[in-house]
Amino acid sequence: MAANPGFFTAWPWQRLGNFKYLLLAPFVGRSVYRFVNRENGKVDLANLVVIPILLVRVAHSLFWISWARFQTARSKRRIVNKSIDFEQVDRERNWDDQILMTALLLYLGNMFLPGATYVPWWNTWGVVLTALLHAGPVEFLYYWFHRALHHHYLYSRYHSHHHASIVTEPITAVIHPFAEEFAYFLLFAIPITTTVFSGCISVASVAGYLLYIDFMNYLGHCNFELVPKWLFRVFPPLKYLMYTPTFHSLHHTQFRTNYSLFIPLYDYIYGTTDKSSDDLYESASNGKEEMVDIVHLTHPTTLESLYHLRLGLASLASKPYTSRWYVWAMWPFTFLSLLLSRISGSTFVVEKNRLKSLTMQTWAIPRFSFQYKFSWERDTINELIEKAVLQADEQGVKVMSLGLLNQGEEINGLGELYVRKHPKLRIRIVDGSTLAAAAVIQSIPEGTEEVLLRGKLSKVAFIVATALCQKSIQVVTVKREEFEKLKLRLPTSFGSCLVLSNSYTPKASSSEILQIVKLSCLPPQIWLVGDGLSAEEQGRAVKGTCFIPFSQFPTKKTRTDCVYYSTPAMVIPKEFENMHACENWLPRRVMSACRVAGIVHALEGWKEHETGNVVLDVEDVWCAALSHGFLPLPSPLAV
Repeated sequence: MAANPGFFTAWPWQRLGNFKYLLLAPFVGRSVYRFVNRENGKVDLANLVVIPILLVRVAHSLFWISWARFQTARSKRRIVNKSIDFEQVDRERNWDDQILMTALLLYLGNMFLPGATYVPWWNTWGVVLTALLHAGPVEFLYYWFHRALHHHYLYSRYHSHHHASIVTEPITAVIHPFAEEFAYFLLFAIPITTTVFSGCISVASVAGYLLYIDFMNYLGHCNFELVPKWLFRVFPPLKYLMYTPTFHSLHHTQFRTNYSLFIPLYDYIYGTTDKSSDDLYESASNGKEEMVDIVHLTHPTTLESLYHLRLGLASLASKPYTSRWYVWAMWPFTFLSLLLSRISGSTFVVEKNRLKSLTMQTWAIPRFSFQYKFSWERDTINELIEKAVLQADEQGVKVMSLGLLNQGEEINGLGELYVRKHPKLRIRIVDGSTLAAAAVIQSIPEGTEEVLLRGKLSKVAFIVATALCQKSIQVVTVKREEFEKLKLRLPTSFGSCLVLSNSYTPKASSSEILQIVKLSCLPPQIWLVGDGLSAEEQGRAVKGTCFIPFSQFPTKKTRTDCVYYSTPAMVIPKEFENMHACENWLPRRVMSACRVAGIVHALEGWKEHETGNVVLDVEDVWCAALSHGFLPLPSPLAV
C-alpha cells in the first residue's frame, strides 16, 4: 500500500481473493452463447480470444517469475545485491490483477466500441500503426506522467507502493494501486482504440501489443542483466530505443532518473538519464564471480511440491507447504517435470542467501521422495549426490549439508560413503543429526520424566535417547527390536533409564515383548516419533499427548486432541538475507536443523565431517547455533 493512500488505490475485487476470476463468468457465458448462435457462420474472434490471451499472459508471467528467480540464485550478473523479503512477496501477490482488468476492459470494448467486433487475425497496417503510436504518443505521455507520479503528492498516494521494492523482480513491474494501473491502461489503449476507429484492428495487433508490454516490463524489472552487449555494438542507436534491466534498476535506486517506459530516448532528450547508466550496464554485463561458502543439498518431496519451491509459484513458495486442490489442475506441467527429472543428470540451484560474511546456495537433486524408495534408483541418486559433492568441492565450497533423503542411511550411510570414497575432500559434509537432536531435546517440556520413543529409529533418535538418559529421563519403547538396538548403542550405565513397557503395545508385536515394566497407569504423554508412525498407533495415545518428531518429515496429523510439534528446526537470525520462500512445511523464516547445522559448521570453522556414526557434542552445537542468532522454535503449548 502507498505511504498515504489516495482515492481508488485498492482494487475493486480485492476482498474476493482468487474468486475474482468469477467476474469474467458473465462475459464468458455471453461469448459461448454468441458462438453457439452465430449467424452465417461468422465468428467474433475478438470476443473468443480474450480468455486465451489472458491464459497466455498468466503463463508468460509465471515463466518470468521462475526464470528470473533461477537466474538471481546463480547468475554473476546481479545488479542490486540486496535482499528480498516476505513483505515484498506479499505486496506483489496481486500481480495478475492487471491481467484480469485488461480482460474485463477488452470484453467491454468488444461490446460497446463500434468496429471492435468480427476483427481479422491479421492486418499489416494495424500492426505498423500500433508500433508507431507506442513509440510516439504512448512513450512520450508515459514519460511525463511518470515524472508527475514522482511529485510528492502523487508519489505518497500512489507510486510509492511500486517503489517500495528496491530490489525488483519481473512482477514488480505491474504492482501498482488500481487508479495508477487504470491510468496506464488508458495510455496503452491509445494504439488499440486508434486501430479500432481506423478499421485496421486485428487479433495479432492487440495480442502482440499486450505481450510486448508484458515482455518489456518484465525484462526491465529483472535484477540481473540479460541484454547482450553485442546488440549495442551491432546497432549503437539501440541504446536510445530499448532500455535494459540496469537502466531501469537505477530508477528504483535513485528515484529521480531514468523515467522512460521502454524507450530511453525521452530521458536523453530531457536530461534525466542517470550518468552511471552505461557504467552500471558494463559492470553488470561483465559480472562478478561470487564464492559460495555453503551448499544445502535438498530435493523436491511430492510432485506438487515443485510449485512450492522458490522457483515455482511465488505465492505458494512464500507459505508452508500444504496440498492444494487447484495445483492438480496443472498436471500436464507436473508430468512434464517428472519426465525431465528422469532425464536430468545434474542438480539445479534453488536459492541464494547470505548471513554475515557467508554466501550460501540451496541445490536440489532432480528426484522426488518416492523415487528414493526404489532400489533401482539408488545408484543414480548416489551418482547425482556424489557429482554435486565433487562439483561443490571443486568450486571451493566449505560445507555441504545433506537435506531430507539425501542423507539416507540406506543410500549413502548418512554421507559416509562419499567421505570414504574421496578421502581428500576439502569440503566438509554435514548430516546435521547433532543439531537436529539438540532441537528435539530442547522441544521436550520442562519437568518431563519419561518419553515414549516410536517410529523408525535413526541416528537422531540414538543421540536423543543418549542425551535423555544422561539427564535421568526414562526412554520407553514398546518393541523388542527397538529396545535391543537402543541397548546396544547406549552405555551400560544408562540401562536403568531404558525401559521396555506394556503401557502401549502394538497389536502386531505383543508376542515380541520380553520384559514388562509397569511405570504408571497411563502411557507417557511425550511421544518422540520417527517415520512410519501409523494412525492406529496415534489413536492409542492419551488425550493431550505431544508428538515431537525426530524425523526429517512431519508426522501426519490424525488427532485433533493432541499437540503436534514441528520437525527439528530453528528460527533464522534477522540479518539472514534473501529469505522469501518457506522451506517445505516449515513456517516463514524457519529453517530445518540439518540446514542450520551446515551454516553453523561453516561459521565455527569446524574441520571434521559429520557423517555416518560421527556425533558432535550436543551442547556445544546447540550453544554455537544460539550464539550466531538462531533461535529455538516457540513451543506449540505456549501458543
